[in-house]
Amino acid sequence: MRITRNQRRRPQRRGFTLIEIMVVIVILGILAAAVLPRIIGRTAQAKEARVKSDISTVVSQLEQFFLDMDRYPTTEEGLQALLTPPEQEAEATEETTSPWKGPYLNKLPKDPWGRDYVYLCPGTVNTDSYDLLSYGKDGAEGGEDENADIKHWTDVEQPEGEGPTAPAPSV
Repeated sequence: MRITRNQRRRPQRRGFTLIEIMVVIVILGILAAAVLPRIIGRTAQAKEARVKSDISTVVSQLEQFFLDMDRYPTTEEGLQALLTPPEQEAEATEETTSPWKGPYLNKLPKDPWGRDYVYLCPGTVNTDSYDLLSYGKDGAEGGEDENADIKHWTDVEQPEGEGPTAPAPSV
């Protein structure tokens, strides 16, 4: 008996079994569980680092403004005073030489969550200068972890009986 070409046994193509597919899915799940928290944690750290960098830049330009103007921008003038001269200085610029030597920034940065930085002068904590901060991810005062406020000063704890707690500026 002769075997023709069509009658030859072709190797059967075999697919993956359900067990093989499940093993691959479990392995991928374990890898994702190990890697994702690290990636997500890095994102939060990167946003915090960006806020600190932005605040440091604005603080240095506020100090330059202070050197030129012998004062910080008021709360009403806000950080916009680093871009355009305050009203009384704009009028003085037309008539005389103004001490304002800006713009001190090209544009006002926003925090990583798309909100403006909070600027108060005089500050509620730093009453002799200003408060500059971001309210964090939640956009509300206070909070913990990603929602914590990021400030341009650090709170210094003093032992009891040593006087009131005073903030120490940090950049």
